[in-house]
Amino acid sequence: MLRRGRPALVKSVEVDEPRARSAENRLRSVCVFCGSAPGSDPRFLQAARATGALLARRGLALVYGGGQVGMMGALADAALEAGGRVTGVIPRHLMRPEVAHTRLTDLVVVESMHERKWQMAQRADGFLALPGGYGTLDETFEMVTWLQLGLHSKPVVLVNVGGYFDSVLRWLGHAVQSGFVHSGQERLLAAADTPAAALGLLEAQRRSQPA
Repeated sequence: MLRRGRPALVKSVEVDEPRARSAENRLRSVCVFCGSAPGSDPRFLQAARATGALLARRGLALVYGGGQVGMMGALADAALEAGGRVTGVIPRHLMRPEVAHTRLTDLVVVESMHERKWQMAQRADGFLALPGGYGTLDETFEMVTWLQLGLHSKPVVLVNVGGYFDSVLRWLGHAVQSGFVHSGQERLLAAADTPAAALGLLEAQRRSQPA
């Protein structure tokens, strides 16, 4: 299904607070950030496929950047092959046939990279980051920044395949030591070595955070 993304208008309603909080904290959809290239290590693509299949088997909807190439394509294809629901969010300028994945459950076309991140964030209950480049880091750190600022309470976890994000985690410690990140806030960005472990962290953190 191809459609253009627009923010939904939501009416204010009275809800049962404990029940609503429990429902909100349940993980139902996961946004995954990853590269549009396959990377140089075969473990990267393997992890992308494993993540897509795992989400589908667990009944969790996948939200991602809408591409059909590289890590993004492997992720989406694996989820679809396992019977999962996949929503892609892609800017119009990337809607070239060789880039956009046209066999998704839902493909949302937006007008800018900024709207893409907003739409992905709105549609997900948590975020996983697989190996990728500038775009992956941009998306991941924007979600962490929003978490730090209290704009959402959704967890963010790195899938640290083969130690890919080790240098990012070291930099984060350096940022704390240098006084640019408050001590303790480095824990806003968690990491695990495998897709299964990362999803476990995501679920645990989602349950422990306020709705």
